[in-house]
Amino acid sequence: MTATIRFGTDGWRGTVAEDFTFDNVRRCAQGFARYLIVRGEARDGVVVGHDRRFASEHFAAAVAEVMAAHEIHVHLVQEATPTPVITYSAVALGTAGAVNITASHNPPTDNGFKVRDRYGAAVDPQGLKEIEARIPPIEEVKRLPLEEAVERGLVERFDPAPIYLEHLKDLIDVEPIRRAGLLVVHDAMWGNGAGWFERLLSGGETRIVGIRQERNPLFPGMIRPEPIPPNIEACQEKVRGIGADVGIINDGDADRIGIVDEEGRFLNQLQVYSLLALYLLEVRGWRGPIVKTLSTTSMLD
Repeated sequence: MTATIRFGTDGWRGTVAEDFTFDNVRRCAQGFARYLIVRGEARDGVVVGHDRRFASEHFAAAVAEVMAAHEIHVHLVQEATPTPVITYSAVALGTAGAVNITASHNPPTDNGFKVRDRYGAAVDPQGLKEIEARIPPIEEVKRLPLEEAVERGLVERFDPAPIYLEHLKDLIDVEPIRRAGLLVVHDAMWGNGAGWFERLLSGGETRIVGIRQERNPLFPGMIRPEPIPPNIEACQEKVRGIGADVGIINDGDADRIGIVDEEGRFLNQLQVYSLLALYLLEVRGWRGPIVKTLSTTSMLD
């Protein structure tokens, strides 16, 4: 019997080897492919990325095979990549959207099939329903072997880092941070953020000390890779131990952040965003409306 797949926020998540299987991932991929074809967007291709969870790169390859079988060009990331980088790649490359194989900060037993639109944003609820409605039984799924798809030019392996790092130059002047001589601890929580702060800040006096940078799909020391107590204790201890100026903590797919100050005190995301707003208003002198979601802190008010 074919399992019914229901999309929630951003897509579908499940338990690896129970319902999150290669067959079901391929079914989701065909649902998304059909959705793009019906909307007339298939010609623009898609970005396909993944995290460091168990077999994520192989699930991403399975998605690419199904997309290629529908003549949809795939930009397939070369390695595990932070979610914000994957979503920006859809914008920068002008694709119809993106598929990201990740369960974000869920427990290690989970994985997920997340979709983004051409603006790098979440597909709206109606769009998710349309994708769901086009998910076929496994017998109807079409796929093209990955290497054949590569040879035919339907799948292109690419490194999304250069275009993202170039984009950051339009948003942030990192040179003063590089020259500041800071000692920064970065806790990747075994996830996709590993090595990215070194890429951003190398070449100056500021030094990055990474912890939990290796790939470990079990996410040892925590129930789920989320930058909240008690998961952040390793970063707090490292900051105090080496006298660092700050600690930066990312979740499994590197789209959430926590901060540890120079005394080892934890600041959650809502406090960080409020401090950033205060900095822009009081230090930079910016003026204008601040747009926030319902879940964002009332401290901004």
